[in-house]
Amino acid sequence: MSDTDLPPAASAPAASGQRYIEVQASPEFQELRNRLRRFVFPMTAVFLLWYFLYVLLGAFAHDFMATKVWGDINVGLLIGLGQFVTTFLIAFIYVRFANRELDPRAEAIRTEWEGDVEGGAA
Repeated sequence: MSDTDLPPAASAPAASGQRYIEVQASPEFQELRNRLRRFVFPMTAVFLLWYFLYVLLGAFAHDFMATKVWGDINVGLLIGLGQFVTTFLIAFIYVRFANRELDPRAEAIRTEWEGDVEGGAA
């Protein structure tokens, strides 16, 4: 193994780690993380409530879940299919939210901090 094949000095990863800590502490990154949390936590809570309602109805409201809606289609089947629909709906809403709110902010943060690294590197 030649000297050119050796890994960089130990100070480089430390500087890089410090850089990530600085980015994480920046107000722009904090705002990005807060926006993500304000979307994800309520959406998760709503979906879990909807899911547990389905489970509880299936366990304790057999007559209601067995109520025929159309032919052999009953309420339980419709609510079960609704679980799939809401999963895809939440994924669709999240992608739109991320494209509109998160990605532009993340790109701005990355551009700012990568620009600082390129401009400040000597």
